[in-house]
Amino acid sequence: MIQAKIDPTSITRIKEKDVESIFDWFEQHQRLFYTLGRCYHRHRQQLEEGFYRSIIKVHKELPRFNGETSFEMWVTSIFIHICRELSDNSSLQVSEEGESSQDLFRALDRLKADEKEAVVLTYVKGIPREELAHLLHTSVEKVKEPLFSGIQSLRKEMGFGLSFNGCKEYHKYYIDYLERDLDRPKKIEFEMHLYHCQNCQEDLGTFQDVLVSLAGKIEDFHMPAGFMENVKDRLKAKEKHRQKKSKKRKKMVLIFASVCALLIAIEVFTGSFTNLYYTWTEEDEQLRTFLQQGLGKRLNLEAESNGVKIKIKSVIADDIQTLVFYEIEDTARDNQYIMNDSGGFYVENEHEIMSRKAYPRYYPPDLTSDINNKEKNVYQGKISLLPLTKDEGTVKLKIKTLQRLIRDSSDQNNITVYEHGAPETGEWNFEIPVTKQPSIEYELDQETEVEGIPIRFDKLMIAPTATILNSSIHNELPVKRIEFLNLDHITINNKMLKTDPYSSYLLSFQKNNGFTFQTSFAPFFGEKPKDINVQFQSIQLTVEDHKMIELDDTKEYPQTFEYAGSTISIDNVEVGDPTEVVISNHEIENRGYEWIQFNIMDKDEKEINSMEMNAEGVLVDINGIEYDMDKDPVPYEEIEQPRYFFTVQTLKLHSNSADKNVIPKKLEIYEYSTTKYLDKNVEISLE
Repeated sequence: MIQAKIDPTSITRIKEKDVESIFDWFEQHQRLFYTLGRCYHRHRQQLEEGFYRSIIKVHKELPRFNGETSFEMWVTSIFIHICRELSDNSSLQVSEEGESSQDLFRALDRLKADEKEAVVLTYVKGIPREELAHLLHTSVEKVKEPLFSGIQSLRKEMGFGLSFNGCKEYHKYYIDYLERDLDRPKKIEFEMHLYHCQNCQEDLGTFQDVLVSLAGKIEDFHMPAGFMENVKDRLKAKEKHRQKKSKKRKKMVLIFASVCALLIAIEVFTGSFTNLYYTWTEEDEQLRTFLQQGLGKRLNLEAESNGVKIKIKSVIADDIQTLVFYEIEDTARDNQYIMNDSGGFYVENEHEIMSRKAYPRYYPPDLTSDINNKEKNVYQGKISLLPLTKDEGTVKLKIKTLQRLIRDSSDQNNITVYEHGAPETGEWNFEIPVTKQPSIEYELDQETEVEGIPIRFDKLMIAPTATILNSSIHNELPVKRIEFLNLDHITINNKMLKTDPYSSYLLSFQKNNGFTFQTSFAPFFGEKPKDINVQFQSIQLTVEDHKMIELDDTKEYPQTFEYAGSTISIDNVEVGDPTEVVISNHEIENRGYEWIQFNIMDKDEKEINSMEMNAEGVLVDINGIEYDMDKDPVPYEEIEQPRYFFTVQTLKLHSNSADKNVIPKKLEIYEYSTTKYLDKNVEISLE
């Protein structure tokens, strides 16, 4: 089995740092968790999604880690939970693995769910029996049942024969005996029986052979190249997007008490006071809209700690999220603080009242609005929590850490930028009464095509806090598939709703490499929807285009070749421990792809699986303007429809043999990724 060594100081460092520290921890244990995840999923995209969600979840849940179990066990339980959520599809295939590994995982896939989990967690992850029972919510004795039946089934799937005639009354001893955990009286009894029973000898022998073979195949397993780089890129994008600025809004006008009295009188006769009242008394534009629509009420709950006062202004809840509007005032100093959604707060009764099938949304700090530039010691913002499972509930919100904002006005364009300063710790506790508002769903059946690939719009959900559109991608073409769909906006009843770039994601996988994608838009308030216009923005496309390039070590480098209408250079191949290969393509203009997916073969025509990859690249907008990736921060929010082109890829090839270096002989490119900008819209009628 794969063993992972835990640095006793690593947990402390992780608790003190940001999500990057969690990624570093996963990267140290990537092979172990990849192998574990591979036992649940066949598709690389699902594995990457599992790593990404696990890292985010671990960082968010870290304040609740109480040390009752080991840190590794706690992380493993989160990873397994997410693997279960990302349901796999038996029709999907993975091409990065060797034949031996594929045979093993195919055999594991045929086990029952409880058998597979027991076998994988015991003999792949190496979890002790007591911890395994705790993880699977069963007893130590009962966990042996799926473990034994799983090994029996695996024995057949791995080709050890079909007929086993060991005595059933002694089956319960097999696992403990092989693990040398059988107490002495039973051990003596079992060994005496084995001495006289040829059937049990053969049965136990093949049972043990399965465990040895399983351990060997797992040790031979290697991760595909560049796997963690993709996860890291997604985490970087999430962090950079946090700097996106919201649009400015108009200043509020204060009203006199006499005017309020007059308008209250008007309300009695016309019913119009509510809109006017909130227009002039609520500074937050989005919250004001909700209050005017009757979707919430003012709460003004307060708590203070260490001179910092937090006020919960209001809560708007629906099937999408529980949206909390807050205000933070530093009563002692001129500091602005924001809620730190990377572990700075948590809902104490989350498991009791909230749905675990959704994900909280991300709202970047609003630093350009008038309300957050009026006073140096006050900040108003919002956070997203999970949706309620019932129509009403009380959210027990515990806030432990706030993030201080440091503003920098030195930017040449006079644009305010910010970075996170030192955190402020304290105790701010709230019990927030919440009423969930209803949502309306519309079943759709509108289909279109992009690049010859069918896209169907399945469902429209109109909720108070967001408008959701579900679309299905059917990748039926043999050499081309859509990986990601970007919609620019939708128009409902002639009202345009922009896409929320932080809340659109892959919802589920389907057969034949298809998937369901969920796009989130701004809320819609108005009459019943009649007509919808969906405006496309771009798609991320993968195109299969095979090419084999011989690596001729008798010639000098660089060596170039043509691929997908572009010239790629193999700059250098340096054999050693490890062997280093450098591939580059600095041509950006008119280039037909952003990334290539490839394998490197050795002199025996075998794939080199043990590989590290570092990549350099450039960010380019729709107009071809390049942005320096070394500039910090990269202004993602200012870049129109960015594309990331790799320019240099450096590969380090590791040998499985201590006395041999890897000698690469062939470069096999099998597909490339590209972004297609779209000027396309689809009309949908709900009448």
